[in-house]
Amino acid sequence: MIVDLPSATTQDVSKKLVRLRNQTGAMTLGRVLTLVIVVDEADADAALDAASEATRQHPSRIIALVLGNKRGANRLDAQIRLGGDAGASEIVVLRLYGALTNHGRSVVTPLLLPDSPIVLWWPSTSPDDVAKSPIGAIAQRRITDAATSTSPRKTLQRRASNYADGDTDLAWTRLTRWRGLLTAALDQAPYESVTEATVTGASDSPSTDLLAAWLAVRLRCKVRRARTRPGGGMSSVRLERASGPIDLVRTEGSIATLTQPGQPVRRINLARISNAQALAEELRRLDADEVYEESLVKGLKLVGTTSVTASEAVADGEAPSVAAARKAGDKAQREGRKLTGNAMVEAAPSATKDAPTVKKAARRKLAAKTSGATTKKSTARATTPKKSTARATTPKKKS
Repeated sequence: MIVDLPSATTQDVSKKLVRLRNQTGAMTLGRVLTLVIVVDEADADAALDAASEATRQHPSRIIALVLGNKRGANRLDAQIRLGGDAGASEIVVLRLYGALTNHGRSVVTPLLLPDSPIVLWWPSTSPDDVAKSPIGAIAQRRITDAATSTSPRKTLQRRASNYADGDTDLAWTRLTRWRGLLTAALDQAPYESVTEATVTGASDSPSTDLLAAWLAVRLRCKVRRARTRPGGGMSSVRLERASGPIDLVRTEGSIATLTQPGQPVRRINLARISNAQALAEELRRLDADEVYEESLVKGLKLVGTTSVTASEAVADGEAPSVAAARKAGDKAQREGRKLTGNAMVEAAPSATKDAPTVKKAARRKLAAKTSGATTKKSTARATTPKKSTARATTPKKKS
């Protein structure tokens, strides 16, 4: 169900929600939070699709503040989406024009769910200090995305200087699997300290900067930042230890290889997560993220802004080669298929090794049955009188 309310007021929207609630039932039951989206018109549809998908795991009231032309006349166009058009949530789209674009907090406040957490999400442009912005001050959780800014590294630096409890960024959320795989690798023998690390990724990848910052804080070692061409995202991580390096390399698309001393090369699914998946992960927690805070505020300073190119890092032996990792992964895949094929071939004789004995026993049993049947048949033939003898002894009738 989609209900349009052109040139409306927040009071009109609130009354319409109450009428729809009386008609269709208590829509607010089961809503765990209010998700407020502040977005421009160009990114509104994509943001609403992502929010609708993410809130299937966290049913919410989604209020989208779509900022239109600030120079036009003051106007509020509203739209209410329910049922199949809103997924597991209910969506209120408020398009603001004119001076109303600067008063989003006043517009959204009457529509917030009572006694429920408030989460704000800026899919693209966001204030420099999100916690102290008028609308950000009412939220327990504030989600930004540094990857959408024109200068991601400077954006992270501003986030670090203005950090407040409840702030987070989707660039950090996209690192969850990378951090999990590296932690799991270090939890295996030999339990050695990491002496230095190199993180390689695109020059405009805030996730690469945050991963390097996280390693610098957690491992307390020197961490280098190597850069590739813009737009490529995370590429590789090398952790140097006395027994040899641990290399995690994204070779192509969603495939990565993990190389450790004394262990075979492993191919891993390391797909990039969508905005909906990242948003759903962030909605699972509403408290402060201390690890993100530590990486953002302390780690970025430890890494610094100096970086080398990926080719220079590979030439100096500080970073793994993506081409070499791809070849090693392909070789490991071929060997795995070969071992699987050999195992199937070896399993076939073992499963039928008793077949000759079974066949011999079956032949003997069949021969015995055949012999017995032949003997009975011969005996029966021997004791049965011939018809010709019966005819010879039977007297003929007189004519």
